[in-house]
Amino acid sequence: MNLPESTEQVVSVAVAAPLYRFFDYRLPASMRAVEGCRVLVPFGRGRRIGFIVPRPAGVAPYRQGLKAVIEVVDDSPLFDSVMLELLAWAADYYQHPLGEVLESALPGRLRRRLAEPAPVRSYRLCSPLDNVLDALPHKATRQRLVARQLFLAGRGGLDGSALRRELGDCSDALKRLVDRGLVESGHFHVSSPTPGPPLNDRQRAAVEAIDDAHEGFASFLLRGVTGSGKTEVYLECARRAIERRSQVLVLVPEIALTPQLVTRFRERLARPVAVMHSGLSDGERQRAWTSAARGDADVVLGTRSAVFAQLARPGLVIVDEEHDASFKQQEGFRYHARDVAIKRAALHRVPIVLGSATPSLESYENARRGRYVALELPERAGAAAMPAVNLVDTSAMTLEDGLSAPLLGAIAERIERNEQSLIFVNRRGYAPVVMCGSCGWQAHCTRCDALLTLHRGEGRLRCHHCGHARAAIEACPACGNKDIFFAGVGTQRVEKALARRFPTARILRIDRDTSTARGALEAALERVREGAVDILVGTQLLSKGHDFPGITLVGVLNGDQGMYSIDFRAPERLFQLVTQVGGRAGRADKPGLVLMQTRFTDHPCMDAIRRHDFETFARAELATRRALGLPPFGHLVLLRAESTAAGAALEFLRRVRALGVEPGTTIGVEVMDPVPAPMERRAGRHRAQLMIQCGRRAPLRRFLHQLVRTIEADNAARRVRWSVDVDPVDLY
Repeated sequence: MNLPESTEQVVSVAVAAPLYRFFDYRLPASMRAVEGCRVLVPFGRGRRIGFIVPRPAGVAPYRQGLKAVIEVVDDSPLFDSVMLELLAWAADYYQHPLGEVLESALPGRLRRRLAEPAPVRSYRLCSPLDNVLDALPHKATRQRLVARQLFLAGRGGLDGSALRRELGDCSDALKRLVDRGLVESGHFHVSSPTPGPPLNDRQRAAVEAIDDAHEGFASFLLRGVTGSGKTEVYLECARRAIERRSQVLVLVPEIALTPQLVTRFRERLARPVAVMHSGLSDGERQRAWTSAARGDADVVLGTRSAVFAQLARPGLVIVDEEHDASFKQQEGFRYHARDVAIKRAALHRVPIVLGSATPSLESYENARRGRYVALELPERAGAAAMPAVNLVDTSAMTLEDGLSAPLLGAIAERIERNEQSLIFVNRRGYAPVVMCGSCGWQAHCTRCDALLTLHRGEGRLRCHHCGHARAAIEACPACGNKDIFFAGVGTQRVEKALARRFPTARILRIDRDTSTARGALEAALERVREGAVDILVGTQLLSKGHDFPGITLVGVLNGDQGMYSIDFRAPERLFQLVTQVGGRAGRADKPGLVLMQTRFTDHPCMDAIRRHDFETFARAELATRRALGLPPFGHLVLLRAESTAAGAALEFLRRVRALGVEPGTTIGVEVMDPVPAPMERRAGRHRAQLMIQCGRRAPLRRFLHQLVRTIEADNAARRVRWSVDVDPVDLY
């Protein structure tokens, strides 16, 4: 609501600080402001940026001795009324200071009050990629790499800043390509949409159901097996929404999935797409945010933070791979983007589509209860069939660097047939355990309660939790023995073992270590799609969303790792992971096979994986959770604390429990005793946690509201780092 200019007003300001309340300030008559605008205010001994927010109902302004607003920063509001309501809800639900929530929803340049960056020129290929590569000398490796990157971008082209982000400084290569007439520069727009494949009956039914709900809020759970064409449903629903002059918000869990989806949306819809994720520069993120807010972009596609993009005319929300834990922010403001997206769709009164081959059990139960509309795609699109899944019992086998004889034989058969194999290893590095064969010494991280992993190629021992590294050892530092033993397998070890076994095979490893260079991941994935790879070795980077038509075999080496974890979600994650990575096999006309190496062939989860039987697995897991009052039948909160001083975090949580558990305040809420975190020491800090459990949301939120404000007022809270994690996705 606009505030009149003629009289001095009192405004409520949420300051961007770790404080769970707002502050009243006088707005001088000479200033004009709107809720959602930023203001500069005196705060303590200095000045702070804050946001004008709606005053809570029933709270009267405090007028005595108020300080005045120094400056109104924005001419127009950065957030409309719906976004302000959403952000206020998120701050309350996740128990985080409203000012920090509002600030986190903005791109970095806006937070720093920097001007909007100038538009940049884009580049695209003038001819098909094969023609461009044929016209280039073989030694022009830099130009060839730029050409491949532009090919991935499609007809919409790629701007110069995006190219630099992916490939580093490529200005000379770009200039040479332009001079050769192989690349053109300008501001491009895809003029006509590219037709997609015809939808099958199930896909059409899903599209019609979603489209029929466009005039109001509805949640759809689109459960489709891997390769069933969920993306085609997204694209058709988006096309119809755009025809109604609405914007579409699309969330994906990983940056690695973004480029291929962006290309498909741009070419299929021929409409502007704004991209938002953490891998962009500050200028790119601000341009995308502004494009979404002005309504220039018809599609806004990004990772979890894109859920807070201001939209001019929202009409549809899509969350792909809705089960993925990457949608939960694990530091600072610990929100879950999927759940925020559902709340946002409800506030905008628009439909939301949650897509997955293996939905979270929370979403699955919501569909069973009728809270979500269940849509099914039970078969793969086209002629492709689901891959067969065979369990390889390794309990009595001798493995060759983690590889069983049946798996090695299957790889050899694929090489003979000129087919591709994917070997999934959920550990990077060479070996996760380095120990002395004489005295039993093990290489431990000095900052974490964790072992160091050998990275043989770089000759380093690395901690995968804090990043600490040291030189690899040649002798035991405890006894001097040179018999150093390497236990367990990582991607590097498997890659070397396969190279020894298949010396003529083209082997490619894709993990975080090989994908840090700009453009490395996209270039590697393109090599796989082109058929230039016989054996692909990789981690979870390859487990979802990628379409590799040539892969007919997937080998899963250590998929049952963590089967008996303390985390109650471990079986669910195992089913999701194996289903997703196995879904890369047989996506074209050739049949696929998944070989799952495991010591637990009799486990019910393994049997369900083998039979692609999500229903039986989900019902069994839900029965167990119902008996224990675990999500989705109960609600969890973790109060976390950490300190550089041993014991300080645990003692703080004991104090919190004593303060919070008072007569009459915990009705229906169970507050556990604080315990050390499963990994008690991480990055040099000692960690502890306290679990809170409740069967209903309302009493839990009332309890948390009181508890957080009690902690905020306690001086002991200043001596530790503490945070509230509502609906934690892991217990570590």
